[in-house]
Amino acid sequence: MIHIKLKCRHCGKSLMDPGVQIDKHPSVKVLIEHNGERGPLYLSSRYGSHNIHTDMDINEGDIVTFYCPHCDASLTSSRTCYECKAPLVTFESELGGYLRICSRKGCKKRVIEFENLETELRAFYNKYSTFFRGEADDGR
Repeated sequence: MIHIKLKCRHCGKSLMDPGVQIDKHPSVKVLIEHNGERGPLYLSSRYGSHNIHTDMDINEGDIVTFYCPHCDASLTSSRTCYECKAPLVTFESELGGYLRICSRKGCKKRVIEFENLETELRAFYNKYSTFFRGEADDGR
């Protein structure tokens, strides 16, 4: 399993919440806004998992706006999803690079991007090389 630690692309603070576990690992905590209501959303930090937790009522296909719980900056980018055309949400990886997810509930599109391909890809590989060799990795 690859567990990615994410931070706000604006203030640089960690979005990891060890107090709320999803898939047996700390979740990624953000604030979301939908239909005039605002509240926390917890996402799995396991890459490829679509498990979430929120008390808000969001229907399949609804688009929500994401915010940093620390600086309240919008995490929604100007880029759109290749599959459904909803806005993408951008997180910065603590190892470098970015993870972008779709803001539409139910869309499973995710993109990992590296700015400095050589440096950030090397850091990513060094962190997760046991995964690529088929060995267990606890994501820490």
